[in-house]
Amino acid sequence: MYQWFSDALAREFQEEQLLKRSSRGSVQLLRHKGSGQRFVLRRFRGNAEVYRQLLRCTCKNLPEIFETASREEEQLVLEEYIQGDTLDFLLKGALFTPGETRQIVTQVCTALWVLHSLGAVHRDVKPENIILRGSEAVLIDFDAARLYKPEETGDTQVLGTTGFAAPEQYGLSQTDRRADIYAVGILMNVMLTGEHPSRRLASGRLGRVVERCTQVSPDKRYPDVIKLMEAL
Repeated sequence: MYQWFSDALAREFQEEQLLKRSSRGSVQLLRHKGSGQRFVLRRFRGNAEVYRQLLRCTCKNLPEIFETASREEEQLVLEEYIQGDTLDFLLKGALFTPGETRQIVTQVCTALWVLHSLGAVHRDVKPENIILRGSEAVLIDFDAARLYKPEETGDTQVLGTTGFAAPEQYGLSQTDRRADIYAVGILMNVMLTGEHPSRRLASGRLGRVVERCTQVSPDKRYPDVIKLMEAL
């Protein structure tokens, strides 16, 4: 399957742009030679179990996953190209208002609700992984995501972004959906203040929401994104 998919990509698509390269892999923007439609191709080493779960999902706040293929730890994922700007890019120009933050974060929570319903944890919610497509927020990049396994005591691989990753992502215990809630709290604070809450906490009601999201103990955070959305 991997070789067939790789050959089909080379035959039917052409690369338009290399979007990202890291030690784990690459992200390319491809154009289908026949239709002219653009797609994103991810090549990475790791586990694509969450991408495979998303093959049967449709949610406007998540990219559509069209195909996956694996060869040992080498993964290929073809997904929808989301045209828009990342929150990281937009934050370089200005902060978000409380109303804008509430609207965007609620949509991110909708995406997380779908992931969590599949038993998945994103583990890398941050401004670079959220694209604004018009008024829609789309959560992307599931390379660090994993399925929660009740029988395990810890994650098989420590992944995440410093500053956004919950304490338990550093090998203290297995991460569950509350790790994503922690990252959403950091995200909200950065959108409102431009800083990590440890340096400057957002004021008012949203600041209190951030504070609960980012408790060191997962048990003290919101238990799920539904409760977080209610608080918003």
